[in-house]
Amino acid sequence: MPAKDIYHDTVKNALIKDGWTITDDPLSLKVGKKDIFIDLAANKLLVAEKKDKKIAVEVKSFIGTSEIEDLKNALGQYILYEKVLRSKLSERTLYLAIRKDIFDGLFSQEIGQILLSDDYLKIIIFDPETEMITQWIN
Repeated sequence: MPAKDIYHDTVKNALIKDGWTITDDPLSLKVGKKDIFIDLAANKLLVAEKKDKKIAVEVKSFIGTSEIEDLKNALGQYILYEKVLRSKLSERTLYLAIRKDIFDGLFSQEIGQILLSDDYLKIIIFDPETEMITQWIN
C-alpha cells in the first residue's frame, strides 16, 4: 500500500467536519492483476435529494520542486483513477484535493483556467490550518 500524502489526515478531518462519513481509507480497487489505492472514499446523505452522495478523494500536496511537475503527476493519476473508478464503482465521483494556496496560485493562471474550462476536473480546495473545505469545484 502506498504512503499517505502529508495532507491525508487534514483532508479526512475536513471531510468529516463537512458532514461526510469516511467509508474507505484507502479505497482499494482491483484492476486485473493490479491494485489501485485512492486515498479516501466518503458518503454523505443529502436529505433534500433523499439520496446518498458517494465520492472518492485523491489528496495531493504539491510540495515538489516544480508545481508543473506536481500538476502533471496529479493530473495523470486523476485521469487514471477517474477512468478506473467509472468502470468499477460508477456511483462514486472522484475529486482531487489540493490546498487553497496551490489552487489560488496555479488555477488563477492561464494553465489552471485551461484545466477548468471543460468541467472534467473536480477539485476539493482545503485550508490546512483550519482543516476545512473552502470550495468545491464540480
